[in-house]
Parts: sequence; C-alpha cells; structure tokens
Amino acid sequence: MATLTSTKPVELTAAKAGIGRLMSLDIFRGATIAAMILVNNNGSDAAYWPLKHARWNGWTPTDLIFPFFVFIVGVSLLFSFQSRLKHGGSRHAIMLHSLKRSAILFALGLFVNAYPHFHLATWRIPGVLQRIAVAYLVAALLTLYARTATRIVWIVGLLAGYYILMRFVPVPGHGVPGRDILLLHPDWNLAAYIDRKLMLGHLYEGTRDPEGVLSTLPAIASALLGVLTGEWLRTNRGQREKVVGMVFAGLIGVIAGYIWNSWFPINKKLWTSSYVLLVAGLALLCLAFCYWLTDIQMRRGSWTKPFLIFGMNAITAYVFSETLSATLDNLHLQLGSQAVNLQQYIFETIFARIPSPGIASLGYSLGFVFVCFLVVWWMYRRKIFLRV
Repeated sequence: MATLTSTKPVELTAAKAGIGRLMSLDIFRGATIAAMILVNNNGSDAAYWPLKHARWNGWTPTDLIFPFFVFIVGVSLLFSFQSRLKHGGSRHAIMLHSLKRSAILFALGLFVNAYPHFHLATWRIPGVLQRIAVAYLVAALLTLYARTATRIVWIVGLLAGYYILMRFVPVPGHGVPGRDILLLHPDWNLAAYIDRKLMLGHLYEGTRDPEGVLSTLPAIASALLGVLTGEWLRTNRGQREKVVGMVFAGLIGVIAGYIWNSWFPINKKLWTSSYVLLVAGLALLCLAFCYWLTDIQMRRGSWTKPFLIFGMNAITAYVFSETLSATLDNLHLQLGSQAVNLQQYIFETIFARIPSPGIASLGYSLGFVFVCFLVVWWMYRRKIFLRV
C-alpha cells in the first residue's frame, strides 16, 4: 500500500489519504500559544519555577513551549500542503506562497522586536517569529521537493552536523570546546561567536541570542520531525495504531535525548541536538494524548473551545501579546513617590495584594492570557481569521 511514509514525492500520494482536519492538532496549537503567552508575561520574579526558563543547561516546562510550536508548524504544514495538492494546487504555487508567508513572518518578528521605539542601532534581528519563518521555509522546500528518506537524512545531518560544529570546531580566541574551554560555555561557544560577528548590538542577551543563526539549524530539524509526524497521521493505518506509533516514537525521542545529553547537554538557548530529540519526543506524547482524547474518544466540549479559539489565530495572539507587553512596559505612572511602568502599576495595585508572591505572579499571568483571549475570541465570533 503506497502511503506518505513511502519514498514517493509528496504530490503523488496526496490524493490517497482522505484524512481531514484534526481537532487534536488545533487544540495542541492553541494550548501551546496560550502557554507561550503565559510564561512570557510573569507578573514578577517570584513566578514558580515551571514558568521560568532554565538558566542554561537542563530544562523546565517553559523550555518546551517554543519548540512544541515549531514541531506543530511541521505537522500543520504537511496537512496544508496535502489539502492544496489534492485540490489541484501545484508545488510551484505552494512554494511561492510559502516564501511569501515566511517573509511576512520574518517581518512581523522584526516589528515585534522593535516596537515601540524602533531604534535601528539596537534593533534585535533574531527572534521567535524569525526562527519559525526560516524553519517553515526550509521544511516547506523539503516537503514539496524531497522524498521522506531525504527528509530523514536532513534531520540526521542537521542534528549530527550541529553537534560536530559545536563540539569540535575551535572557537576563535578560545580553543576547542570540551578540551580548551568548557563545552557549551555561555559566551565562548561557536553559536555565540557567529552571532557576535554578524549581529553584535542586535542580540537579545548582548553577547548571544537564543534564536541565533547557527542554532536555527537544529530548529529546522524540529520542524521536519513535525512533518514526519504529519506523514504518519496521514497514512491509512487505524487510529489506535497511529497513537501507539506516536507514543513509541515519543518514548524513543525522550530516551535518545537523555542519552545524548551526556555528550551534548540539553540546552534550550542553544537548541542542542539532544534538546531537539527530547522535545520532539514529548511533543509526540502530548499530540498522541490529544489525538486519542479528542479524535478517537471524541471527548470534546467547553474545555476545548478556548484552545481552539487560540489555535485559529495563533500568530495574531502571539503578536498582540508581545505588543501589549511592550506597551505596558513603556507607559509610566506614578505609584506613590515612585514612577513605575504600567505593568508594575497593575501588578502592584491589583495582584501584589495576594499574600503569596508566587500566586500573585501567576494571577497576573493568567489575567494577561485572558485579555489576549478576549481579543481572539472577538475575532472568532466575527469569523476573522488572519492567515499569514
């Protein structure tokens, strides 16, 4: 039986899989974007540890959110392309649309980084949307014009190649990582060195950037792993077999990530290869659970609606949250004898009254997510869906 997991080009198998839109994928996307907004807007430094990034090596639940979204982009990309091919679209037309979409995402990322001051001298160039744009574009190219086996080779090459570069290529002025300097030193690593050479003064952390140039290579692998998952879901296998397959692959990914961690530490800011495997494994387990619950058991209801609403306008929700946060940070009010920004003012006058600092911070975060939800809910009610 010919399926998308064979080595045939994607357009030759598109019409054979009559699988429609997955509720589970929309829910997973919506939950991910809501979680991203939540952890990006802690009320204070007293936020609970799961809502903060790991300082360097290691991971917290917060470190899973962005790569989950990149993984989902890969899955969604496969479903979207298959639908367009099935309805007569050409690979050339889809690729042009993908190029346009990537350019818009990249431009939106630059806007988010610059708002509200737009200072050219310190305008951050890398970013979340920029990384999504690049990963999406490369994944689109390989989905449309390469076979499944070729995509697997690319994934292996990107992850192994990134490890070789970060482990064995000397960092100018410092030496070979793991021999002359600490492996994955925060500043003395090849990724940070390249970012400083290319974009010094335009980096998120001054001397390095968590969405820098070199670390985008393994992020592309994250998107391609999502594409492979989409191919698996598009086969004619039974639903329960698909769940078992995703759970098995997810466990393999988690185990492989932890094994590789011994030589190449799990690190979100460098998007290490071990981190890619770990997060892809966990994303598979989460998607398998959502698929089993909502697409097999049909457990749907009021609890799924907010996630679906977020998922329908995910990029809009993210851009709105980032611009709202920047606006709150740059408007100032007088609080007693002290001038504070609007975010601090809201937190101090409303949430800081809660006795527990952790709950106060969480309360602000949930309130922020609720405000963003109201915007996309209003759009949903009026059937406004902004597609990039």
